[in-house]
Amino acid sequence: MSRHAILDEIRTYADELIAIRRDIHMHPETRFEEVRTAALVAGKLREWGLEVTERVGVTGVVGTLQGSRPGQRAIGLRADMDALFIEEANSFAHRSTVPGKMHACGHDGHTAMLLGAAKYLSRHRDFAGTVQFIFQPAEEAATGAPAMIRDGLFERFPVDAVYGLHNSPGIPVGQFATRAGPILAGSDFWGVTFRGTGGHGGAAPHLATDATVVLGHFLLAVQTVLPRNLKPIESAALSVGHVAGGSFNSPNVMPAEVVVRGTARYFNPEAQAVIRRRLGELAESLAAAHGCTAQFDYEPLCPPTVNTAEKVPVASAAAAALVGAANVAEVPPSTGGEDFAFMLQEKPGVFMRIGNGSNPDGSFHNVHTPHYDFNDEALALGSAYWASLVGQELGLDEG
Repeated sequence: MSRHAILDEIRTYADELIAIRRDIHMHPETRFEEVRTAALVAGKLREWGLEVTERVGVTGVVGTLQGSRPGQRAIGLRADMDALFIEEANSFAHRSTVPGKMHACGHDGHTAMLLGAAKYLSRHRDFAGTVQFIFQPAEEAATGAPAMIRDGLFERFPVDAVYGLHNSPGIPVGQFATRAGPILAGSDFWGVTFRGTGGHGGAAPHLATDATVVLGHFLLAVQTVLPRNLKPIESAALSVGHVAGGSFNSPNVMPAEVVVRGTARYFNPEAQAVIRRRLGELAESLAAAHGCTAQFDYEPLCPPTVNTAEKVPVASAAAAALVGAANVAEVPPSTGGEDFAFMLQEKPGVFMRIGNGSNPDGSFHNVHTPHYDFNDEALALGSAYWASLVGQELGLDEG
């Protein structure tokens, strides 16, 4: 069966995939709470005749499908299932029914696309080898992939390669994009607690050591870390996302403690080490200069997502078979993070982007924003990409 015939067949049950996607969207579940979503996934996989294993890495699900032709090779196809802690601002019928949670990154669509491929391949098992359908929890916390790996993912469900797919608003539906080497950045959290004596800001500020002064100097100094410590051609990002201290109802009281937290993004371990070292040095030296102390914490979350160069042509060919080579682009690296990186540290593979489209005027709602929604027009194409990839890796019969 030709790749276009694959897409045509999947489109015959596109309404089912849309219904699944919107049902998941209406019932978002965040990290390691994906119980309902996992049950839906497991139920569909069993309905289509796959072997199903639940509770892999707490709430993860793996569906195993054997091809009908002899073959020892196996590949893993991974989709993430979790939602975000964001209050949805959309008003359509399938908006979130859970206050403070929504599918603002398209994981509802990722799950539905992989289910669509599982349904297709369960009907067309004429490939040589095994496909492991990996439905992962807790990607947004960067802890779901490690949890599945610790739970023996690749020992219990061996694969020779593993592949991921993520939607990209702004890229037209019908286009794909990837690249060899680093495609997404490593992502870490950092934080500093500055402590002074605090004091009366009106009557006796001269008797206090002021942690807010240290904070002010530190916030400015953070902006010097990248341009004055990394090579100008090195890509990285360093941002402050949280500042807290004092009481809103007591503005005349100098706080004894202030907290600042942020994120660091990088593409190589050397840059990570420089960022970590310089943040700590600045925090401690600035605190000491003003008679305060600093407690510096650094939390590595996930490493850079690095595509295997030898596998990029395989993934690109799978997409090109559906949309033409002209619609498969090389995307520049992004400082977004993705815990699929942990799987790529274990096995060769590729992280691919699929277009989520834009509005007629060229605008779009980006991921992690309250007006975002996955584009249902991409569902059948994403499912067909997975099936096409099985054809590239395991020789799906096109007769």
